[in-house]
Amino acid sequence: MRKDRKKTEQIKRISKYEEYFDQVAEAVKKLEEALEAFDSVQPQLKELTEYYESDTWKKDYEDDEKGLIPKDIKRGVLSEDGVYDLLEEIKELKERKILK
Repeated sequence: MRKDRKKTEQIKRISKYEEYFDQVAEAVKKLEEALEAFDSVQPQLKELTEYYESDTWKKDYEDDEKGLIPKDIKRGVLSEDGVYDLLEEIKELKERKILK
């Protein structure tokens, strides 16, 4: 009887760690895919950063505030915090050594 119980405990243990293994492997796969996607948008990130830091962005922002930009176009890039918050999130990920 004791042998059967030990075998049952062993099977439960192996099954538990197999589940952990699968979960971690899936998370790593998703992280790798996300990092590849992030790497692929580096040119856009560079341009977005340059735009946000430019006088052109300031002019576009001011014109939006004056109502000169059509209200029916998506313009989240002109929100005061939108791009800034995105760039800060990227900075935090870099500090955590998740991103290069």
